[in-house]
Amino acid sequence: MPQGIKKDAEERMEKALGALKRDLQTLRAGRASAAMLDRIQADYYGTPTQVNQMGSVNTPDSRTIIITPWDKTALSAIEKAIQKSDLGLTPANDGSIIRLNIPPLTEERRADLAKSTKKFGEEAKVAIRNIRRDANDEIKKKEKGEISEDESRRHQDDVQKITDRFVAEVDKILVAKEKEIMEV
Repeated sequence: MPQGIKKDAEERMEKALGALKRDLQTLRAGRASAAMLDRIQADYYGTPTQVNQMGSVNTPDSRTIIITPWDKTALSAIEKAIQKSDLGLTPANDGSIIRLNIPPLTEERRADLAKSTKKFGEEAKVAIRNIRRDANDEIKKKEKGEISEDESRRHQDDVQKITDRFVAEVDKILVAKEKEIMEV
């Protein structure tokens, strides 16, 4: 029984790690990436819709993102959403497409992005620790009749080892992203 609890906890921690990786892709590191627009939502006929679902997003070179909306009436909504976002970019609207020019990052902006990576990393670690707590609670419930106290302790130690492994993985991902951001 506790094996299933540990397996479930590990799968949930893997998903938390995947969410961290997706969040970090949305941070710009001096290169254009369509993933930068993943978190931005525009008001599309009263419904918040992700910008990348409102048109095609292309990166013709390392410093430019071009958004071609499928519905030309959504052009201004996309433009407003990008201006309100934390990307720090000014969209250029030519009536049919929106062009985002990615300027080189300043040292100050790099430091801000490094802080953002730490924030995302801390959120991922909290999620992993919450999963650990849930798994340990389930194991403790099993202790009341299905497993002995020693087995319970052993399974909780296994859950802690899994947690430590995932927290170390989060740290490794953060170090790599910070290095990418600070690279000039």
